[in-house]
This record gives sequence, structure tokens and C-alpha cells, in this order.
Amino acid sequence: MKRLPLICSVAAVAVLSASLAYWGMQLFKPKQRPLAAVPVAQQPEANMDAARGLFGGNTAVAVASNYQLKGVVADTRGHGSVAIISADNQPAKAYPVGSEVGPGTTVKDVQPRFVILMEGGMQKRLDLPSDQGVSSSGGMAGPVPGPGGPQEPPAVPLPQPVTPMTPPPVQMAPAQPAVMGGTPPTR
Repeated sequence: MKRLPLICSVAAVAVLSASLAYWGMQLFKPKQRPLAAVPVAQQPEANMDAARGLFGGNTAVAVASNYQLKGVVADTRGHGSVAIISADNQPAKAYPVGSEVGPGTTVKDVQPRFVILMEGGMQKRLDLPSDQGVSSSGGMAGPVPGPGGPQEPPAVPLPQPVTPMTPPPVQMAPAQPAVMGGTPPTR
């Protein structure tokens, strides 16, 4: 028990020292300067066209401006396809795949609705103009008349729209109060 006052004195000096250090730091601490938030740079949108080439998809193509696609003769086997192109508002000419349209510009691919040109190592896409007055049957106006004159296609009746049937509303009788352990009330 002789050591208890010594331990208490050491503990009291330690607590006093910690308290003095804390309050001394609070009293002499410099003012905190205002902090400006770091501006976050907005990340650019991911270019999906650039990623398509990595996985075998179609790569991005630019749109050619000084060429107009007037028509296409696309072969399904890929041989002998021809693009009808007007360059710099000149009369339209037919260009097969691989031919040179202008200086440094060649026809790379011909599809039924567009043509890919290679100009200076860059792919450019020419689309056919919209078909406002052309039917969707590939440009044909209608059936070819036979020897007996024009024939009309047989009329096919259109199916009638189906309307959902709803059951008639059910009318319920008003509920009567139940009486426990007795006879029902008389009316």
C-alpha cells in the first residue's frame, strides 16, 4: 500500500500533462484556411464505334460529303456489285467494287442500301436517298401484266381485330347480420 500514492501521483501528472497539451494546442492552433474543392473533370462518353472494331463489329465510318449515291446494283454473292455515284455534282457514273471514283477515293463495298468508299485510308459511307415515292418491292411498280391483260392479285380477307370479352357485372344481395346462438330476426 505504500506505492498507491506514488501511482496516483504519476497518473495525475500524466492526466495534467495531456490536458495542458490539448488546451495549449487549441489555444495556439493557426486558423484553418478555406479549402477549395478540387474540380472533377467530366469523363468523356465512351465511343462505342471505336470498341466495335475490337470484337469484330463494324468500324465507324465517316459520311462522304462531295459524293452522292444515285443507285446500287448489289449482287448477293458479292461479285459484280456496282454503285452509281455522282461526284461533285457531275453526271452519275457506274463504279464497280475496287474502282477509283476520284483521286485517292475507291469503292470498297457495295450493299443494297449504302456504299463504303475508301478516301485517304478512311472509310466513308454513302447512303441512298430516302424512297418517298418508291414501293418497298425493290423499286418495281407492280406485277407485270400477262398475255391476257393486267391481272389483279386475289383479295385476301383481313382478320378482324380481337376484342377482349368482359363478364357482366355480378349483383350481390345485401348482407344480413348473423345472430350467434339464436334464431334469425324476423322481418
